This record gives sequence, structure tokens and C-alpha cells, in this order.
Amino acid sequence: MTYEAVETAARGIAERTGRPSHDIGLVLGSGLSGFANDLPGAVVVDAAQLGLPQPKVTGHAGTVVSAEVAGRNLLTSAGRVHTYEGWDLDEVVFGVRTLALAGCKTVILTNAAGGVGDGLVPGDLVAITDHLNLVGRNPLVGTNDERFGPRFPDLSTVYPQHLRDVVAESAAEVGSDYKEGIYAWLLGPSYETPAEVQMVRSMGASMVGMSTVPEAIALAHMGVAVIGISLVTNLAAGISSEPLSHAEVTEIAGQAKGRFTAMLMDLIPRIPLD
Repeated sequence: MTYEAVETAARGIAERTGRPSHDIGLVLGSGLSGFANDLPGAVVVDAAQLGLPQPKVTGHAGTVVSAEVAGRNLLTSAGRVHTYEGWDLDEVVFGVRTLALAGCKTVILTNAAGGVGDGLVPGDLVAITDHLNLVGRNPLVGTNDERFGPRFPDLSTVYPQHLRDVVAESAAEVGSDYKEGIYAWLLGPSYETPAEVQMVRSMGASMVGMSTVPEAIALAHMGVAVIGISLVTNLAAGISSEPLSHAEVTEIAGQAKGRFTAMLMDLIPRIPLD
């Protein structure tokens, strides 16, 4: 994936949507893809037409959706590709890099995650304060293209406090408890073992999942602010006595769609554009 390829995809979005630039980006996690299609005046573009890799997992639509929400141009990736599907990391972050070159200064990354921290229950929406990269891989490995960002980017404020404050305001407005925590990235596609869950708990993680972290790194590399929101769809292995399944993930995501949509619709107009 080259800078020129990302630039071409961003230009294709402008041409197909009639919006030369977008303000805010949104990546939808497992089971949440339908949110974008319900937006008034949504323009849906097949990601394959833009040269973007196509998701292979149920619950990820593989489309890019442009819509105006409260005077802001929102560009949504309805689904994502994952490292465990066999994609190289530069392909995994192709989508979010395209959101950035399409003009997005802030990108909301959502995911379905296993609950690890005390007090978390399925259905909780949790703001990400920081992450743990436990895969030992990084999308910035290789020759650095300075047009994307510096060779050694700072990751101390990937998920800025002032944007988490905005998430807290939206949660209060829609009557949802505000929770926050650290997200741990493991490769998958197998769910974590009870021992691995205890390991990430000892490291301070509240959620565990198979995405988001490479995207957040790539966005930080490009100087884009990140809002991370995990939907807890299950309690992780060793905490729950029930076997884990992707069907449970998509079921809980569907049940949480109303609350999730309400919070996003309140959040988007609150995000500062400068």
C-alpha cells in the first residue's frame, strides 16, 4: 500500500460522494455496520471500487458511506479487515489512512470486545484510554513515507483526554453509563485462553479484542486524533463460564444498536473540528 494508492482511494471517495472533503471518520466494528446505511442522505460506495481490501468476516459490510450529520461530513467505513484474515498490516490500515487523506481530522474507532475489567458487562460501551499491542507487529514497520508521518511518532496521546470528555458528555446525554479502560490487542481468530485473559488483566487491560490498535497507530502517525469505543459483547474466557462464539458477539451488538446509535448521533456534533 503506497501513499499514491491511498490518495487515489480518497480521490475516488470525493468523486463518488460529491463531497470534496470530510470532517470526521468512523470505523464500525462487528455487527455495527448497519448504522451508516440509516443516515439521511447516505451515499454508499463499495470499498472494492476504491481499491480497498474486502472484509471476510460476518458482520462487516465492506462499504464506505458518506453522510452529513449536524452539518458535519461523516465518512464511515462499514466494517474492517483484520490481521487474522491474512491481510498484511499495510492493508489492514489502508481504510483508516484513506479516511485521513479524505480530510478526517478525528476518527472514531469502534469494536466488539471481550470484557476483562471488573464491573464490565455485555452491552457496555467503553471509551478507550490507551492500548496494549500484544501481537508484536506494527503497521509502521518498513520504509517510512514522510508524507504519512514521521519515522518515530509519539503515541502518548493517541486517545486524547479532551475527546474522551466529549464521549462522557454524550453518554450522560443519552442516559448511558460512562466507562473507560485500556484495550489489549491479540491476534485471533481464536478467542483468548483463560490464562491469556489473566495476563492482560494483570497488565491493566479492561477489554480484549482483535482489531483497532494497528488502525490507531496508523492514524496517530498521520496526526489524526482517535476516539476509541469498545462495545463489550461478552465476558472473556475464565470470567464467563459460557463458551465464546461470534454469534454471541453479533447478537449483543444488535441489541446494543439503539444505544450505540443514540450516543454516536449525539457525539458527532460535539467533536471539535479545529
